[in-house]
Amino acid sequence: MSEEQWIEACGAEDIEEEDVIRFDHAERTFAIYRDDKGGYYATDGYCTHEKFHLSNGLVMGSVIECPKHNGRFDIATGKAKRAPVCVDLKTYAVKIENRKVFIRI
Repeated sequence: MSEEQWIEACGAEDIEEEDVIRFDHAERTFAIYRDDKGGYYATDGYCTHEKFHLSNGLVMGSVIECPKHNGRFDIATGKAKRAPVCVDLKTYAVKIENRKVFIRI
């Protein structure tokens, strides 16, 4: 059984407000977000509908829109918000330390 660990994903200033970046680690891919209020979030990187990477999507407030079929997810909870997506995203805890973004995986 593997133990959860905090992994440095990027600098806090690497993500603009209402933006998303891709982060790859140990053969996994994630999406790291910053909402319109400056909060940071992390989810699995691929849309649950057709495995298209969300880092190419559009962040609007606290929602990410998949660039392939315009399905939407809440970036804080991973909840599927608009068809064609119906399976929620897995989310990960995020912390900011010394101007760096860490996710717990």
